[in-house]
Amino acid sequence: MSEKPIYLLAIESSCDDTAAAVLENDKVLSNLVARQHIHEAYGGVVPELASRAHQQNIVPVVDAALKKAGISKNQLNAIAFTQGPGLMGSLLVGSSFAKSMSIALNIPLIAVHHMQAHIFAHFIDEPGFDKPTFPFLTLTISGGHTQIVKVSNFSSLEIIGETTDDAVGEAFDKTAKILGLPYPGGPLIDQFAKEGNPKAYSFTKPKVDGLDFSFSGLKTQILYFIQKNTQQNPNFVDENKADICASVQHTIIEILMDKLKLAVNQTGIRQIAIGGGVSANSGIRQTLKDAEQKYGWKTFIPKFEYTTDNAAMIGIVGYQKFLAQDFETSSVVSKARIEL
Repeated sequence: MSEKPIYLLAIESSCDDTAAAVLENDKVLSNLVARQHIHEAYGGVVPELASRAHQQNIVPVVDAALKKAGISKNQLNAIAFTQGPGLMGSLLVGSSFAKSMSIALNIPLIAVHHMQAHIFAHFIDEPGFDKPTFPFLTLTISGGHTQIVKVSNFSSLEIIGETTDDAVGEAFDKTAKILGLPYPGGPLIDQFAKEGNPKAYSFTKPKVDGLDFSFSGLKTQILYFIQKNTQQNPNFVDENKADICASVQHTIIEILMDKLKLAVNQTGIRQIAIGGGVSANSGIRQTLKDAEQKYGWKTFIPKFEYTTDNAAMIGIVGYQKFLAQDFETSSVVSKARIEL
C-alpha cells in the first residue's frame, strides 16, 4: 500500500438514491445519500422521475460529501461510479457526472459493479467490524437480486445460486402491498414482525433444486391467503397484521437459510457474509448471528448504513481497483444489466 493516502470520490445512482462518498484509502470520510420520496405516491420507483431527481441532487450531494470529508476536489486521486446494474436513466446521470469530473480534474475513472460493491462493503475499515478472509460465501439480497456468491478474491466471484424469478426484496414489498402497507413496505413488515408470532400461519416453502431460489409462488400463496381470509373477515389484516408479517418473514428467512446451509455443505466454506438492501432486515441479521453458535459459522453483517444503496461501498471497490490500476476511459458505457 502506498504511504501517501489515496483520496477517492465515489458516486452511486443505480436506482432512486443519489449518493456520494469520499474515502481515504479504505476508510470512509463521508457517506451521504439523498433519498427520493416522490415514488411513495406511486407505490414503486418511477424511472423517469428518478432520473430527474438524480440530476437535481447530484451536484449538492457531491459538494456536501467533499465538504464533510474536508477534502477539496483537487486532492482527489480518482472517481468511482456505478456502471450497473440498475435503471439506465439513473445510471447515466451518475456516469456522466463522474466522466466529466474525471476529465476536468485529469484523474482516473473507475467503473464499479453495484452488486460487487454490496459484497465488498465488508472491507471498509470500520471499527468493531471484522473483515472476511478469502474464500467466503455472500448472500446478496435486494429488491432486484437474490444470489449466493462464492468469493475467492477481489476479482474472482462465482454465482452458485440465484433466484429463478423474483428477488426476495420484491417478495417483501409485494406482501406489504397486499397488506395495504405504503411503499417501501419491506421495512414495515420487519417492524410489524417484531410484535407478531412467526408460527401463527404456515406457508409452503418452494421446492427448487440446488442452490437456486424462487419467490413468485410464495407471493401468489400469500395473495390467496389474504383474499380467502378477508372474505371471511374483512378486518382480518388489521386484526392480525403483526402475526401475518412475522409468519411471512419467518418463511422467507427459512428459505434463505436452507439454501445457505446447503451452500456451506457443498463448498465447505463456513464464512458467510450478507449484503444488499434486504440485509437491513433485523430478522435476517439476527438469524445469521445465531448461526455462528448454531452451525459453527463465522458470519459477517455490515454496518447498517452500508446495507442499503450507498456510495461508500462503491468507493471500497474503487479503492481496490485503484490499487490494481484498473481504470476506464470516458468511452465506458453504463449497463442496465451486467454480469458479476
